[in-house]
Amino acid sequence: MKKLLNVLVIALVLITVPAMAFAGGASDKSALQTVKDRGRLIVGTEAQYAPYEFKDMDANIVGCDMYIAQQIADELGVGLEIVDMAFDGIIPAVQSGQVDLGIAAFTNTPERAEVIDFSDVYEESLQYLVVAAGNEDVYTTPESLAGLKVGAQRGTIQSQLIMKTMPDSELFELAKYPELSIEVQNGNIAGLVVDAAVGDSIISSSDGKLVKANYTFDSEEATFGKSVVLKKGSDDLKAEVNKVIQRILADGSYAKAYDEAVALQKELGL
Repeated sequence: MKKLLNVLVIALVLITVPAMAFAGGASDKSALQTVKDRGRLIVGTEAQYAPYEFKDMDANIVGCDMYIAQQIADELGVGLEIVDMAFDGIIPAVQSGQVDLGIAAFTNTPERAEVIDFSDVYEESLQYLVVAAGNEDVYTTPESLAGLKVGAQRGTIQSQLIMKTMPDSELFELAKYPELSIEVQNGNIAGLVVDAAVGDSIISSSDGKLVKANYTFDSEEATFGKSVVLKKGSDDLKAEVNKVIQRILADGSYAKAYDEAVALQKELGL
């Protein structure tokens, strides 16, 4: 009986060890190797934030952020797959491995860096308070907005900015900026806080209904650097992303892509 038990134990070990080794090997595969083995780079974004990411007349997701995504895929020699999702779902998707990268004008912050990794900064952006035409000289200080609703896209750094610099105002969040713009135009909220480039887009497409308030954020607390988001520990993939970012900043191609995106959004009336 003891011999039989020993044989069974040996058999179980022979079965179990390869399975454990296989599982360990799968978990040890690097982020970069995973992308290369798959043959495509999967990028999560939220495609209603022109000029960074938006849809053209053929429903293709375009914009200067998507230029970065394509450059990274080309550098890796793989295809590119863009997944359009809610902004506040992108970081969880990166963490779970649903997408390889999050590229959606993400602000590089210490709080986010606790749960994900950031690439090098590829752009710095000022912030606007966008209000209804006629209110540009009404809402010029935090005190003038006390007790009023101020909007931001859910899950963004702008929400944090409002809570930090306008503590007596009420934060009002929606999933997308076009919806927030309508709330401002309808008088339901006093204004919305947004990146300067996106604010210009919102204002230019509002038929004169929206303007930039004469409200100045402190440059240190409201000049945000934008980075690509990666899963913690994706060091090899991050190195490739940073290589691309440094190249497109140095050769001016990102600046060109940005200008082209701004021109296209104006052509589309976004």
